[in-house]
Amino acid sequence: MPSVQIGQRQLYLKYREQMLSGELSSISETGFRVYSQFEEDGMLLFIFSVLGMSNKTFVEIGSDDGVNSNSANLYFNFGWRGLFIDGNPKSIKRGKRFFSKYPHSWFYPPKFLCAKVNRENVNQLIKSQGFEGEIGLLSIDIDGYDYWVWDVLEVISPQVVIIETHNEFGLEDIVVPYDPNYSYPGKHPLYHGASPIAMTKLAQKKGYRLVGANELGFNFIFVKNGLADDLIPEVSVESVLSHPSVWEGHKGFEDIKDWDYIRGDDSESI
Repeated sequence: MPSVQIGQRQLYLKYREQMLSGELSSISETGFRVYSQFEEDGMLLFIFSVLGMSNKTFVEIGSDDGVNSNSANLYFNFGWRGLFIDGNPKSIKRGKRFFSKYPHSWFYPPKFLCAKVNRENVNQLIKSQGFEGEIGLLSIDIDGYDYWVWDVLEVISPQVVIIETHNEFGLEDIVVPYDPNYSYPGKHPLYHGASPIAMTKLAQKKGYRLVGANELGFNFIFVKNGLADDLIPEVSVESVLSHPSVWEGHKGFEDIKDWDYIRGDDSESI
């Protein structure tokens, strides 16, 4: 809708003006939902208002149909282009149909790829679709080995990464071992993924800092170091795990706390 686009353009300019005046909003105050599942659309708009939209390219792994995604708002309202990857052919078909209904002369249609992504193929899959080097946004949400996929991803270099962590693990520093054949829910619906601590350590190893998360504290947002460090400062893991649902969910960890995990720095040797 034009009113939505106009409103967001005004927000973009407002944040740019705040940068000049030294009175920039806190990222935690900027969330809202247009297409995203939660309030990620607003937070990403804030980040890219500060960084500047110098590279309007996204790659979304585990996108479903791309509609309720972290990239659709940037596509429809700011002219981004990119790649949606999902392993469900019905979702890909539904996404292609939806996006084809909204042609616009300045839109470059998103690409859709139906594939199950893993450590072994992620770089080749993305490169095969014509995406290499710096991009604006990488989003990973595959309900399983998100950590392990980002760990080996090198064909693209995103400015911003949004990735799902497993906050039911609380402040444990653990990662579920990699299983290329995993599919949700596996042996137990909570036994997958990486804890917020472990994911943040991986981000730091790859040159990123944690800047925020959705209110429920499972979609973590990282920005590449050297990009607006003072304007979008690093925050602690503890600060984004404040929602009561985090600690309610942590109770479920009791059932699987003694299962097999890679703990602490052991994951860096994999």
